[in-house]
Amino acid sequence: MVRKEKGLTGKQKAALLLISLGPEVSAAVYKHLNEEEIERLTLEISSVKKVEASVKDEIIEEFHNIALAQDYISQGGIGYAKTILEKALGKEHAQAILNRLTSSLQVRPFDFARRADPAQIMNFIQNEHPQTIALILSYLEAEQAGVILSSLPQEMQADIAKRIALMDSTSPEVLSEIEAVLERKLSSTVTQDFTETGGVDAVVEVLNGVDRTTEKTILDALEIQDPELAEEIRKRMFVFEDIVTLDNRSIQRIVRDCENDDLILSLKVSSEEVKEILFKNMSQRMSESFQEEMEIMGPVRLRDVEEAQTRIVSIIRRLEDSGEIIIARGGGDDIIV
Repeated sequence: MVRKEKGLTGKQKAALLLISLGPEVSAAVYKHLNEEEIERLTLEISSVKKVEASVKDEIIEEFHNIALAQDYISQGGIGYAKTILEKALGKEHAQAILNRLTSSLQVRPFDFARRADPAQIMNFIQNEHPQTIALILSYLEAEQAGVILSSLPQEMQADIAKRIALMDSTSPEVLSEIEAVLERKLSSTVTQDFTETGGVDAVVEVLNGVDRTTEKTILDALEIQDPELAEEIRKRMFVFEDIVTLDNRSIQRIVRDCENDDLILSLKVSSEEVKEILFKNMSQRMSESFQEEMEIMGPVRLRDVEEAQTRIVSIIRRLEDSGEIIIARGGGDDIIV
């Protein structure tokens, strides 16, 4: 029997929380976890035989307070959260809640900028050094950064995108100096550890927020400057699972252009959502045939699946480039019906 809330690990608390919330809520939570997290939690849950009512109540209360604290921080920063929590829970209890969230609640640099209008940020940074612009954009929301990147002169766009992709880490002193210029009153203290940002994933998120013309301009320029980087970015711009974001006509065209073997292999390990939307856009005969083959196929190698999905994504990008399908993006790619 679990009797003490104090001294429990985070994993144990998570398991007890899910047990307390019931199977339906737990199943919904599982959808947002990766396989490793699901396995760890399931093992932890399976080891619990009985939970004392007082322990359950304490864990639910802690979760509720942490959720409130996160909500308060998103509304107005740590200072705002601290004020509200102190009024509701008392100074000591409020500080304890915030301390538990130290790692996740340390507000990232440029927190105030993420709540600002992109045009205002653009006015400030447009004449800065490209490395400074890249650093600031890497900390903004992808949609904000995409709008700003689209607004910069074309001759700067590829250079800044490349700098974001190749960015590794930035010292707290540099971050503090740039923040001080951008905003006199900071919303948080810069962490004393080196803060990692940028990277290929960051530039992919930014490019996903720009219009198609800007994306093409940047990638074409990067193709000349750094072909390997351009190819790596292209690979991550649209992944197989993103098929669910396409309209039915586009999916039907993709199905026609792809090899059946590639589709079957890809669907073998796809989410139910992907399977449903692809089967819906096939003929009944084709759908039934695919499902029969998938059932008798047996285990498949991950590498073979990834290669099949890569070929399908390449076809999708080719169809988009030729204007035969539309992938909804930011900026000027809004679809008018």
